[in-house]
Amino acid sequence: MRISLQTHLPATMIPTLLLLPLLGLLCSQGHAMSREERHRLRNQVVEMFDHAYQNYMNHAYPADELMPLTCRGRVRGLEPSRGDVDDALGKFSLTLIDTLDTLVLLNKTTEFEAAVRRVLSDVRLDNDIVVSVFETNIRVLGGLLGGHSMAVMLKEGGQHMLWYQDELLHMAKDLGLRLLPAFNTSSGLPYPRVNLKYGVRGPETRTGTETDTCTACAGTIILEFAALSRFTGDPVYEAHARRALDFLWEKRQRNSNLVGTTINIHSGEWVRRDSGVGAGIDSYYEYLLKAYVLLGDDLFLQRFNIHYASIMKYISQPPLLLDVHIHKPLLPARTWMDSLLAFFPGLQVLKGDIRPAIETHEMLYQVTKKHNFLPEAFTTDFRVHWAQHPLRPEFAESTYFLYKATGDPYYLEVGRTVLDNLNHFARVPCGFAAMKDVRTGSHEDRMDSFFLAEMFKYLFLLFADAEDLPFDVEDYIFTTEAHLLPLSLSVASRFSAPSANTTSEEELDDSNFDWTCPNTRLLFPDPAFPRNLREPIRSAVDRSCPRPAPYREPGMGRPPLRAQDFMANNPEHLELLRRMGVSLIHLKDGRVQLVQHATQAVSAVAAEDGMRFMQEMMELSSQQQKEQLPPRAIQIVSHPFFGRVVLTAGPAQFGTDLSKSSTGVRGYVTVAEPYSGCMELANPEYVQGRIALLQRGQCMFAEKARHIQKAGAIGGIVIDDNDGSSSDTAPLFQMAGDGRSTDDVTLPLLFLFHKEGNILLESLKEYREVEVLLSDKARDRASIFKDVDVQEEDCSTEPTTPASSEPVIQLHHVELDVSVMGEEVTPTDELVQVSPPEIEAVSEAECSRTEARAERDSGEGEEPAVESDSSSQSVDELLADWREDLEAFQQMEKDEL
Repeated sequence: MRISLQTHLPATMIPTLLLLPLLGLLCSQGHAMSREERHRLRNQVVEMFDHAYQNYMNHAYPADELMPLTCRGRVRGLEPSRGDVDDALGKFSLTLIDTLDTLVLLNKTTEFEAAVRRVLSDVRLDNDIVVSVFETNIRVLGGLLGGHSMAVMLKEGGQHMLWYQDELLHMAKDLGLRLLPAFNTSSGLPYPRVNLKYGVRGPETRTGTETDTCTACAGTIILEFAALSRFTGDPVYEAHARRALDFLWEKRQRNSNLVGTTINIHSGEWVRRDSGVGAGIDSYYEYLLKAYVLLGDDLFLQRFNIHYASIMKYISQPPLLLDVHIHKPLLPARTWMDSLLAFFPGLQVLKGDIRPAIETHEMLYQVTKKHNFLPEAFTTDFRVHWAQHPLRPEFAESTYFLYKATGDPYYLEVGRTVLDNLNHFARVPCGFAAMKDVRTGSHEDRMDSFFLAEMFKYLFLLFADAEDLPFDVEDYIFTTEAHLLPLSLSVASRFSAPSANTTSEEELDDSNFDWTCPNTRLLFPDPAFPRNLREPIRSAVDRSCPRPAPYREPGMGRPPLRAQDFMANNPEHLELLRRMGVSLIHLKDGRVQLVQHATQAVSAVAAEDGMRFMQEMMELSSQQQKEQLPPRAIQIVSHPFFGRVVLTAGPAQFGTDLSKSSTGVRGYVTVAEPYSGCMELANPEYVQGRIALLQRGQCMFAEKARHIQKAGAIGGIVIDDNDGSSSDTAPLFQMAGDGRSTDDVTLPLLFLFHKEGNILLESLKEYREVEVLLSDKARDRASIFKDVDVQEEDCSTEPTTPASSEPVIQLHHVELDVSVMGEEVTPTDELVQVSPPEIEAVSEAECSRTEARAERDSGEGEEPAVESDSSSQSVDELLADWREDLEAFQQMEKDEL
């Protein structure tokens, strides 16, 4: 099976997003590694494997794992419980089974044959013990299938394993049957644990009462179970794995196309709604793509591509991968990353999306150099969050795949670093010990089986030549535990009963799809491409190359630009930014971020000035965060809404302070011409005495306010130009001034996201006269209409509630996330994120007509028309869609609380 490469490389090299100011210069550049040096490192990998494997066999076997500090085996029940971690142990010589195909890859055929004989004679799978379905599947079932694949390959070679009669496959089938009872749920999602002897039913099983499982736990079954079905000819295993994947796909959040971390196996409700590519979800995405490669079913690729597009839209902020809420995907769910996401660059190589793979991998490498190992979790500013490191192999995995894709010798040096750190910090007399704390170098008496199953495979492949390998790895696919399954299974017995849950054409965007997978033998024609992506990221993370502050001669050069003086509409200031290596990056939510690439500064002095400017800007932003204003309300009070629809609005730091107004500002809305409001209005006769609608962009907010005020407006509403933005999915903003006095602005100016703004624009198109109330909070309807007799058509058969007691708003608190960002980015003219509360709409706009309405003067002439990109939707449809989003978010926050 030969596969062509899809790389998604840009035609020109764009500077990489830099999240922190430059903190050091590069110490050195990588050079091509000699063949002799690669062979030395290859041999070192083999020696390290021998050290780990022989100590396991000498001091631990037949126990599941080695305890390298005390030189003994870890037997479950004899050692103090470590909680869920121990669910991987089933008294089935876990490390030996997990290591079988590693022995073959490292040319240890004799040891492999002996190991297989030991497994067949010593290992029992009918133990009365509760194990993790996920871990047992990927480590034990995967290990047996990988061992079987290697045994068949060697037997066909005619020199080794000639006695083999599929004994490992028979064991795999026995284990598969013992795992099947876990899938006996109404949803098809497996229970997280199963008793190897008794299944999940009955008191003797000591399991079967769980209700929740992680997405990866249920979605990382298909490769092993499908391989078992195709090896044995029994479709039952593949059918169960497909059913679980179908259910997860059905339960994805339909707007974001993301999945949560934990799901109820009976109801399908998401228990944890945070979504990322790390712990709890990681291998679900991996197995969708690899199932397509192994099984050839287009359905898996379709689903993966839909998920991947959402990952790159919401989770990926190169070089970071940050968890988000599935219902509010523009809001980060946490400020740290876990080390399991280190597999993702390798998966992106398989996808063919090389650029973000290089960027994220480089960030991970710099964190590794900073702490010697990847901490189990680390913050967005690369500090330790969880200090453990259990010798995870995911970073080595991605390093190997990036080297295969780029041919860049830089990744050989990365591999050397991994080897050196393992030998210097983790190696102990009886093997390799996990790190208890990467900051202190303390050890934990633990050497997990995946260390032998994965780490040494990827490191050996990184340094080995093709002739060093006993078989062509291109003929196999790696499972998430790095077990080798032959691609020939794609043409084995197929069980292609159509899925009941297919992907509709409406969900399918062929422009995002690649119907091929990469051939890792292809090298980049430009070897400098990966380096150009890495250097800015290395500068942001690596602080290992300190240098003294540059000397500035008195009177030489212009004084540096200060953050408090910066004005984004000042061309001279923008030129100073450019000279300091500072640029503006437009983010997906419409904000703009200041970014420094010190290597692009015109001199070392300018780079230092840029770093100082960025630090001042962050301090200024922090100060503004403390001065935040609460959000405001825009209440539609005209027919047919009558105060029932309240739109959440961001305030301005200038103009009328609505919190000091007992009545707010009430008036009819009209669209300014030009819509941007960035020049003197062409329709002042329509704007006078009304509230002007403006589009965000092209100039400062204060400038817009001055233009509509000059035209006689009594207020203004700025509508976001970022298509699809909503207060439900993005943090609220407050609008700041333009760096000079805004005392001349005396009207109120509020900010609406695109989705809420569209409701207002559609209302204006449908009803022509739309009256709103701008206030600090939604008003009681009785107070709004106390002087007007408003009789509404009752839409239900239930008694109506008096207007004075109808609920209008409900307050929620959301986590604050403030950055140095803004429209045309400036510390004094920016969109500053607003923290608590969010105002929700309680709308009953279904009431179609009223018998009486409040009559107001509408002025003469006709209002200018406004084009809306949602013209196909009625106001009622927009409101219904909006309410659905709000209800989902309310349920999410209720669950989290």
